Amino acid sequence: MMVLIVESVSPSLRGELTRWLLEAKAGVFVGRVSGMVRERLWRKVCQKVGEGSCMIIWSTNTEQGFQIDFFNPKRRFPSDWEGLQLITILNTEKKKEIERNPQ
Repeated sequence: MMVLIVESVSPSLRGELTRWLLEAKAGVFVGRVSGMVRERLWRKVCQKVGEGSCMIIWSTNTEQGFQIDFFNPKRRFPSDWEGLQLITILNTEKKKEIERNPQ
């Protein structure tokens, strides 16, 4: 199982994704594809996302049972806590501070 979430992307990219996945809600795509197809779709999305952002979640053999990857995250960032993947959500002030002073 795979979930792909895109934000602020072109309608043409969303249309391409509907060839392989079901768009359950605007920008939220779900489906069951092979690992090769998943990787190719992810590369295509990352190339065409522009100023938008995207996140992919897929089933795999980990403690949590899934893996998460982000491209061009805006407010939510992946965090690794002793092998568990968690999501860090930045508040508006912290986000502005990071944008002003990137490390």
